Amino acid sequence: MKFKPIKPKKVSLQIAEQIRNSILAGDFVPGDKLPPERELAEMFGVSRPSVREALNILSAAGMVMSYHGGGTVVLSLVDTAVGNFLSELIRVQQERALDVIEVRKGMESWTVYYAALRALPEDIQRLEEIVMGMERNLDTGKPSEDLDANFHVVIARATHNIVWLHLMQSLFDAMKEFQQSVWRAVYLTREDHHLLYTHHSRIFEAIRHRDAEAARDAMIEHLTFAEQRSTAYVARAAAETEK
Repeated sequence: MKFKPIKPKKVSLQIAEQIRNSILAGDFVPGDKLPPERELAEMFGVSRPSVREALNILSAAGMVMSYHGGGTVVLSLVDTAVGNFLSELIRVQQERALDVIEVRKGMESWTVYYAALRALPEDIQRLEEIVMGMERNLDTGKPSEDLDANFHVVIARATHNIVWLHLMQSLFDAMKEFQQSVWRAVYLTREDHHLLYTHHSRIFEAIRHRDAEAARDAMIEHLTFAEQRSTAYVARAAAETEK
């Protein structure tokens, strides 16, 4: 038997491997910025050129993209062309957003189910902070649209299934503009905001109590409500266009 000499791994490969593992573990979601090169170099105890080479490796693999003066952003593991296509389709034909919501009902009924079974204490804490933020916004009259979107992404993260997480993030990115329009045009009263808070609070409590079935039921109820409001918004927008 012949043995081959052991070759030490290049520093840049080791750095790239650790960052890749963090992305695959869900520590960074699509759109997140990695720490600046200088900070990464300090964290790893290496030179900045080694960090730069590691980021180039990850960029070539399609996991990150570096922007001049804008840092390095984590990309979706789902084909970005699909997300871009959906975003443009919804912009041109708003009713297609209802198709995406229908898909979300199917996906999120399962992400919340698995989140209830697998959520770690830190996941529960993140969700609780979001729900508490929504409650504070009720008192100040501030909208919670960003907290709402983050709540659903954190649930996907709590499944500890990287595919769920990246699929959800891609859908939310595609729906972002439409969702903002719905929030600003449909959820106008304090009663609306309180009802949305109640929905999210109920979902959170089911996850915290590890009741997967209740979590799924609460999510379906919430998304059915969102679907109804979005349908009314699209119908009203179409009627105004026809005038």
